[in-house]
Amino acid sequence: MSHLIDVSHQITAGMTTYPGLPGPVIEDYLTFEGSQRVYAPGTEFSIARISMVANTGTYLDSPAHRYREGADLADLDLERLADLPGVVVTPGVDTGPVGPDAFKDVDVEGKAVLIRTGWDRHWRTERYGDPGHPYLTEEGARALVDGGATLAGIDSVNIDDTSPESGGARPSHSTLLAAGIPVVEHLRSLERLPATGFTFFAVPVKVRGMGTFPVRAFAVVE
Repeated sequence: MSHLIDVSHQITAGMTTYPGLPGPVIEDYLTFEGSQRVYAPGTEFSIARISMVANTGTYLDSPAHRYREGADLADLDLERLADLPGVVVTPGVDTGPVGPDAFKDVDVEGKAVLIRTGWDRHWRTERYGDPGHPYLTEEGARALVDGGATLAGIDSVNIDDTSPESGGARPSHSTLLAAGIPVVEHLRSLERLPATGFTFFAVPVKVRGMGTFPVRAFAVVE
């Protein structure tokens, strides 16, 4: 027997995902009432429209998010996004920087490596975007690359240090995406997953010319 565990956030109108980025606008394009003028009596449809930045909710970064010549959403192989053996690494709740020691005794080769920090409990609060959030260090990202990880994810506001002291550098994004390792940010409920023994899915729509897009991230647990 197996069951599905959703580890992605809902997207709702006007919500803040990353501080400074606009929230999505969700509205009707065609209402049920309006459709009644088009279809046969008793037949009605609703079509909605959403306007949002790509970095909304739980989303995946492709190499094109960081590199001009990198693979965009349409170029990503499903083998890097779906049916991946997964591993959850738990350095500790609000542990701060996550370095290579977190992966020292973990087999990450071919895995979706999900970093559980517990920061998702601050979702939709002012604390969530605090620059003191947990993140993956450049050395930690290098350990994932050297170990052969397929995908990296985190339940924090960013996989990189976003504090003023960082100077705007994004070494973890740079290291992982240069190696073709997609990054999933804003995961949630990773405590519901076992450390190993699950498969992970985080598939965005196949849009040419975009580097980032929301996903319905979930795990299949045996």
